[in-house]
Amino acid sequence: MRRFLWPLGVFALLVVVLVVGLVHAPDKGVIHSPLLGKNAPDFSLPNLSPGAAAVTGAQLKGGWHLVNVWGTWCFECRNEHPALLQIQQQGRVPIIGIDWKDEDESARSWLQQLGDPYAAIGTDHDGRVAIDWGVYGAPESFLVDPAGTVVEKWVGAMTPEIWQQKFLPHLALPVGSGS
Repeated sequence: MRRFLWPLGVFALLVVVLVVGLVHAPDKGVIHSPLLGKNAPDFSLPNLSPGAAAVTGAQLKGGWHLVNVWGTWCFECRNEHPALLQIQQQGRVPIIGIDWKDEDESARSWLQQLGDPYAAIGTDHDGRVAIDWGVYGAPESFLVDPAGTVVEKWVGAMTPEIWQQKFLPHLALPVGSGS
């Protein structure tokens, strides 16, 4: 019987160490993006506005941009929408939307009802561009500097607090300084 107590004790100690480590991990819940510090993906998407020019990665150079991946099917996207409208009203950065795996008419109707914070919206019907951005699920937001470098990422609904704490400080930094 004693020969089973030793392995059981070691196992219990290992479980305790792992649980304590997970509870106290500083980056718990943070998903790091391999894009941080790298050029934003090059893409070309049809514009949600009929007849308008395609939305491309080249548009992300020359100024700060917030790229927001969303869809009408996404419950959290509806929750974050007022924050995006506030950011747009501040006029600090244009917001480029990537409407992910959505129906164009649903998206147009949704924006007409709730307001349109986007300077341009590309429609990513098959989800390939979202994959290039490393999107796990909508909503996700990326801050791109004037050089076209991704300097911040947020997974989940954007809030005024997240905007103030994680994104806005980057706008005061010189281009290319990262974070």
